[in-house]
Amino acid sequence: QVQLVESGGGLVQPGGSLRLSCAASGSIGSISTMGWYRQAPGKQRELVAHITSGGSTNYADSVKGRFTISRDNAKNTVYLQMNSLKPEDTAVYYCNAQRLIIFYWGQGTQVTVSS
Repeated sequence: QVQLVESGGGLVQPGGSLRLSCAASGSIGSISTMGWYRQAPGKQRELVAHITSGGSTNYADSVKGRFTISRDNAKNTVYLQMNSLKPEDTAVYYCNAQRLIIFYWGQGTQVTVSS
């Protein structure tokens, strides 16, 4: 089993920044891709960004140039730096990790962008 704990969500004004963290624990050997998804009220969960164990990244078009995903393999932690936040970025953000053929999820952290 892999446990994922997110932190760093909150309320921010449009144009502001937040940094999300997700720490993995438990059976963390062989974790490959880690990433962030988000789900806004009434919408499906969508990929925000993911990063492989080798550092290759992929972003949703809606966040390219504003969000940066990074990973510290020594700390088993993945980060999401979110800049130039917009009201449409408001959602619950979930951390995701793939270990072998199983995907694990964190409990989610709320990000609200509002003036």
